[in-house]
Amino acid sequence: MATTLETPRDQAVDQALRDHPRAALDANSVREAYRRWAGVYDAVFGGVSSFGRRRAVAAVNRLPGTRVLEVGVGTGLALPRYRPEKRVIGIDLSRDMLLKAQERVAGERLAHVEGLLEMDAESMAFQDGAFDIAVAMFTASVVPDAKKLFAEMQRVVRPGGHLLFVNHFAAEAGPRWWVERTMAPLSRLLGWHPDFAFSDLFDRDAVQVEAMEPCRPGGLFTLVHLRNTAPAVALDGQAVAAA
Repeated sequence: MATTLETPRDQAVDQALRDHPRAALDANSVREAYRRWAGVYDAVFGGVSSFGRRRAVAAVNRLPGTRVLEVGVGTGLALPRYRPEKRVIGIDLSRDMLLKAQERVAGERLAHVEGLLEMDAESMAFQDGAFDIAVAMFTASVVPDAKKLFAEMQRVVRPGGHLLFVNHFAAEAGPRWWVERTMAPLSRLLGWHPDFAFSDLFDRDAVQVEAMEPCRPGGLFTLVHLRNTAPAVALDGQAVAAA
């Protein structure tokens, strides 16, 4: 495994960078950032992110279940790659990005895409267990609170289903680590957290990791596949795993 889950960084310095007024992301700053990016997103990011998207969708296509949620669908770059039997709903906070996705669905006649919805990934309108699979590609470091995103994805995916993430995760050391930490105060302008760590998304001891795979270019991105564990239920005052 090329990437570990702990990053031995200076926590006091990291916190100071994240407390910088330009570092905190909120829904409005994300909308504004991706309003600016919408028209050029495919040209600027489509190529560098294409391998990670292909890997993620290929993994989704191999998994059982047809009900798929794509969180942070953006301009819909991944939508044509799903198998026809997968029934896909995409959500995004950015209306400008969704308009591009809708153009793609219409232009390529993607009948397997059942809906594109403007929705906050940290507070979804779906019922519990509505999906078999949820996938977030280059989204976890964009949302204001990635752990809320993770909790919502767990909620809307049935127990025993699958959660997949493709994302840039911060380096542990070296020049890339220095660049990422230096860029942290620019998060609001960029619309994403350059210094995003695994621990910002989930607690390693509380999840069931199926696979972690580095993705090109140069392992800059990582595909993380988790099994959605059944929620705990109370039984005679003790918490036990649901069947």
